[in-house]
Amino acid sequence: MSAPLGDQTTASAARIYNVLLGGGDNHAADREAAALLMTHFPTVRDAARANRGFLLRAVRAMAEAGIDQFLDLGCGLPLTPNTWEIARRRQPEARMVYVDNDETVVAAGQAMMDRPGVITVHGDLREPDKILDDPAVRGLLDFDRPIGVLTVAVLHFVVDDEQARRVVTTLREALVPGSRLAMTHVCSDTMPLGEAAVGTAVYKRTSNPVRPRSRAEITALFTGFDLVDPGLVPLAEWRAEPDDIYPEVAPESLAGVGVIPTLEH
Repeated sequence: MSAPLGDQTTASAARIYNVLLGGGDNHAADREAAALLMTHFPTVRDAARANRGFLLRAVRAMAEAGIDQFLDLGCGLPLTPNTWEIARRRQPEARMVYVDNDETVVAAGQAMMDRPGVITVHGDLREPDKILDDPAVRGLLDFDRPIGVLTVAVLHFVVDDEQARRVVTTLREALVPGSRLAMTHVCSDTMPLGEAAVGTAVYKRTSNPVRPRSRAEITALFTGFDLVDPGLVPLAEWRAEPDDIYPEVAPESLAGVGVIPTLEH
């Protein structure tokens, strides 16, 4: 089944990402934006694939650590394998809430992924309280137990620095010790200046302007979390596997997983 695309004429980050990953759930404005990115930013497709590879490895690592419920913020359009499938290979009863602010993404998720224990809801990462208070989210996830929160290739679309910090703080304060946060973020320290300028300019013309941040700024977003090995690293270096279906190397973004430490008594 193909995702319902709606009648949007403005490119969106979710559908550009879908183009870069070889998906078919996009339209002309998205393909044009992706083509412009690829013209000036030769590794952007590798960066998209490396992001996807990290996401799947992070979900697997969380599930192996005992996490059996997940909140995927800015989930994007469905792609096989989906994160709920990866989680259930280790945790057969794993529950997954997908959240996106793009109505076409939500419609696609509800049509293609929703099933017992898996739901897709509309929500804006910039308003985390509304997501956390959503009755559907609360009905599926138990916030008295550890949750794996996924913020992959999404926090750089929160362009206001204070707002980005507030988003992560709000999420952290809603979670119990043992919960984990997976994040990738475009890094101004590792991306050539010319590519950063082009990427920022292209996304400014979409519904999702982007804000690259430095390594120090990205590290600060993990305040209150302990980074698990191997720390904050380039995408492909986070627990790379020899049989990875997304083996691409891309220096433009950094990736990490943090865990809320257990309080000492």
